[in-house]
Formats: sequence, structure tokens, C-alpha cells
Amino acid sequence: MRTDTEELYKSRIIQFCRFHPDPEQACSAAKWLKDVVGIESVRQASPLAIEVIYDLRRVTLECIECALVELGYHLDNSLLCKLKRALFYYTEDTQRENLAVTQECQVTQQDVFINRYQHLTHGCRDPQPEYWREYQ
Repeated sequence: MRTDTEELYKSRIIQFCRFHPDPEQACSAAKWLKDVVGIESVRQASPLAIEVIYDLRRVTLECIECALVELGYHLDNSLLCKLKRALFYYTEDTQRENLAVTQECQVTQQDVFINRYQHLTHGCRDPQPEYWREYQ
């Protein structure tokens, strides 16, 4: 028998499109989602899928997938995946409304973008230590 707190943690499989130039979409998406607030664990289930376990009070599947799409990942849009996705979105929204959760998922998208930005190599990093930045 499941307790109420167990029902708040969802385990979902996110599948990626097989016709994408990057064959490692699942691997790189798992890296970006690893440190996002509300996501308990992420693992690559197959070359084209990841399994995500998350706290429904903090994040939804819709929010996670929207963030991935904004990052440039291509999700599987087969009929079966679309139907499952719509069902999960509806049930999670309903469950959040019943729990009176009003928190939006914008924080999650920002976390994914921040996490991605920190892992990219670019010239926008200040090599000075924090304590030297105060002196001008």
C-alpha cells in the first residue's frame, strides 16, 4: 500500500526522437537535469530515453519537457507518446490542484539553463578569486 508521500514522487520515461543529428540526446539531457531542484534522480534508460524521478510538489513532467525543448532537444512525438504525455500532464495538474500547489515551474527552467550555462566552455568567466573582485 502506497503512502501519500510516495504518490508525490513520480517516475517517468522521457523518450527522444530517433531522427535527430545528435545520437546522444538522452545522455546529455540526463547531465543537464541532474542538479535541478525537485528532480530526485535521472538515469539514461536507453540510447533514446531517460528515466526521471521527481517531486510533483516542485516540478511537473510538462515543465521538465518544456525546458528540454527550449534547450534544443527533440522529444518523441509518436501518437502513443503524445497520448501518454497528455494523460500525465492532465493527471499531474489535477493532483497539484488537489494538493493546493500554486508554485509555477519557471524555477525549474531557470535551473536547467543555469546548469547548462555553468557546464559550457565560454569566455565569460572571471579568473579572479571572489575576494579580489571587490577591489577596483
